[in-house]
Amino acid sequence: MTSPTAPGAPIRVLIADDQDMVRTGFRFFLDAQPDITVVAEAADGEEAVALARTLRPDVCLLDIRMPKLDGLAATRLLAGPDVADPMRVVVVTTFDLDEYVYGALRGGACGFLLKDSGPTLLAEAVRAAAAGDALVSPSVTVRLLKHLTRAPRQAAPVRTAAPAEPPAEPLTDRELDVVRLVALGRTNAEIAAGLYVSLSTVKTHLSSVQLKLHARNRVEIAAWAWQHGHARPAS
Repeated sequence: MTSPTAPGAPIRVLIADDQDMVRTGFRFFLDAQPDITVVAEAADGEEAVALARTLRPDVCLLDIRMPKLDGLAATRLLAGPDVADPMRVVVVTTFDLDEYVYGALRGGACGFLLKDSGPTLLAEAVRAAAAGDALVSPSVTVRLLKHLTRAPRQAAPVRTAAPAEPPAEPLTDRELDVVRLVALGRTNAEIAAGLYVSLSTVKTHLSSVQLKLHARNRVEIAAWAWQHGHARPAS
């Protein structure tokens, strides 16, 4: 796995999108963040894979519909289960079709965002990916987990499956509060604001929950919450 970014060093990002205006917009916003720097841009999937393998950025932002090689194929080449040293990929797209969501997560992506999610969530997704976490657009998260709730005994059509059994050590009430908000697609910052706690406290609770549930990321935590009745769809 790609080594974590050194403390204090900016998160190095590659942007791949066939639209010049999208790349320019993403670069403008991300370069304005004190902890993020864009190291390369690519206009097609083949160029993205070549640049990523050469530069080894901390996070790759890939569009889905690109010429030569689409984003899902590029994701599999950079982060798929057969890749010896997988990279951290966030798929950012206009299209939230289920087949794209499942394809991205199966292919190894650690995030899936819609382009209209806004710049703040984009930066949050980059930071989450760099930290080894996962972030999926709230609307996509809720729909994905509704699917898991409707078919709890079927294998989840994503790269990882949610923990099926109740934890050996019960979750605390506060941990369950955090889990419920994760299940609704809230970011760590939103959870902290909603529960009136610090960001570091949220991260501590999430680490404890991951250990108790044997979950590998927040997508699995959210899926567990939905499958076990600890979350409800937004009305």
